[in-house]
Amino acid sequence: MPSAERARRWFVVALVAGTIVRLAALPLPGTHDTVVWRIWSYNAASEGVSRLYGVGGSPPEHRVISYLNAETTVDYPPLALYELGWAGRAYRWLNHGRFPNTTPLFIVIKAPAAIADAAMAGLLFVVVRRRAGDAAARWATIAYWLNPAVLLDGVVLGYLDPQCALPTVASVIAAVEGWFGLAGALGAAAVLTKPQAIVALPALVLVVQTKARALLRLAAGALVTAALIVAPVVAAGGGPNMMQALGRLTSHDMLSGNAGNLWWVVGYLVRVQYTVSDYGVWGALVRPTQILQISRFVDIGYPNPRPIGVVLVAIAVVWALWTARRARDLWLVAAVGAFTTHAYATLSAQVHENHLYAAPPLLALAAAGRPAFRPVFLAVSAIFALNLNLFYGFGEDVGYALPRGITIVDATVVLAILNCAALVWHARVLRREALTVEAEP
Repeated sequence: MPSAERARRWFVVALVAGTIVRLAALPLPGTHDTVVWRIWSYNAASEGVSRLYGVGGSPPEHRVISYLNAETTVDYPPLALYELGWAGRAYRWLNHGRFPNTTPLFIVIKAPAAIADAAMAGLLFVVVRRRAGDAAARWATIAYWLNPAVLLDGVVLGYLDPQCALPTVASVIAAVEGWFGLAGALGAAAVLTKPQAIVALPALVLVVQTKARALLRLAAGALVTAALIVAPVVAAGGGPNMMQALGRLTSHDMLSGNAGNLWWVVGYLVRVQYTVSDYGVWGALVRPTQILQISRFVDIGYPNPRPIGVVLVAIAVVWALWTARRARDLWLVAAVGAFTTHAYATLSAQVHENHLYAAPPLLALAAAGRPAFRPVFLAVSAIFALNLNLFYGFGEDVGYALPRGITIVDATVVLAILNCAALVWHARVLRREALTVEAEP
């Protein structure tokens, strides 16, 4: 059998395997966050999104919504709520007007992520094939489709990151293609799904730079799309309530929300310092660590980590943009987006375990055209997958998490240290690849 035919057959086998894994994972309950998604979905399907944040009040009403015996508030942007609402309406229609808390509800809640997941694989294949050929397209697609971090985050644990990452990656592609209005629209859609998308979008600066017309089209696309998405909420009188709700995303009281990053290491070291008198040096070193509140961190005399994290991320973003300032090819622009995402997830305070999600698809895109990024892609994907598994296994009620004591010192701390080292390595590879552009005539 010719090698090309064999490669195509293995590609199909890999696609089928990834599809089977996703179908098997959809009924799993995911993390506790999926309880929140169910409440949002039920209420968005029942009454729409426009009033879910609350309406009016001085200070603005902070509305509590409920489903069955659970209550929560809303603190995500509107597009995420629209998507959950559409899924909820489909589920209610299938159940003839009822909304039972059943396993099929888990599947429906995860359906938008599964659809975005499949669309991402298709986007990678089409774009890479047109620019770099069949072999590179197959590599990028399977690197994403069989990526354990992608599988764990989306269809297994039930996060909303795939819906955010798809327009993020598509925005980068559209900008490189010269479709600046579309790039702005997609960027706005990404941010209004999850605000963390903003950390990948500085890469668009590399494409527009001093092109005033391109920048105007980018801004216009973003503003029009944002206006359309938030218009129903504003028309219902919930604009201030929405802004208050989204502002709460910046005030989570935690150094690190189970993310294996710099602040997880800092929190571990502080806990060791304050527990050594109770457990001894060895006991303090090997105890499992946990989330440390920022308020507690500040109370015992340490500086507020929020502005420190912001400054560190800003330095990393500016460095990446300056280093790759001559980049125009899709691969290097995507690599910058992946790096700034990785820098945010590693250096910023209040980061959660799933906020690294956009890095693997952006690195898969970068590595398709610049193979030097493939080892970085594998390392970042492995770190992300292990971070998710060590805390949640295959779901909080499912199990199969690797034991955190396997490395003696809490494995999440070891992973966080490795992630910090991986960011430095990532920066070196990015710089080396950027220098190849400068060396070109």
